[in-house]
Amino acid sequence: MRIVIARCSVDYVGRLSAHLPLATRLIMVKADGCVAIHADGGAYKPLNWMNAPNRLVEEPGRWVVTNPKGETLTIVLDEVLSDSTHELGTDPGLRKDGVEAHLQELLAANPEVVLDGLRLVRREYPTDIGPVDLLCRDAAGNAVAIEVKRRGEIDGVEQLARYLERLDRDPLLRPVRGVFVAQSIKQQAKVLATARGIVCVEVDYDELRGLERDELRLF
Repeated sequence: MRIVIARCSVDYVGRLSAHLPLATRLIMVKADGCVAIHADGGAYKPLNWMNAPNRLVEEPGRWVVTNPKGETLTIVLDEVLSDSTHELGTDPGLRKDGVEAHLQELLAANPEVVLDGLRLVRREYPTDIGPVDLLCRDAAGNAVAIEVKRRGEIDGVEQLARYLERLDRDPLLRPVRGVFVAQSIKQQAKVLATARGIVCVEVDYDELRGLERDELRLF
């Protein structure tokens, strides 16, 4: 990564035009070619940027970044205060506590927090369009397919509906009930789930980890 601190002005020309007047800013050129201009404030969002792929041409006192669409980002350098390059290596990616995989593990170990009498058949039960997170049986022996998300949105409900359609083709499983589980589920997703005959369950991740109580909200 190349890190430049400079007094500069910036002009973007493309779908619209934007101008940043002369000021001291941080310019980042990442290994993949992305160029981002930051001010000394805000957690993450740059003032302006150009995603890869692009072409960076350095001229005396001026950089011109052009992408395949013909959009340009022109950086006029009045004074360069610092210019350094650092090799960061391969990033292992962000690991968050409470991601879907961990939620899935916790629910597989104790499926009754989703529905009373539920027992696990298999995690990552395969279908020809991908695996459903958990396949269980309820107290009556009926198949229950569970899709787990950190945040429940419409696309997750649609995904589970597709799995249910495939699972219902198996005479050893059908009819298969669907349960959509997340830490929080958007109202639009709940409405769609109800229309598809899918039950929504919100779970508390901290309670699941601490096993303090098996309290949940059923919609």
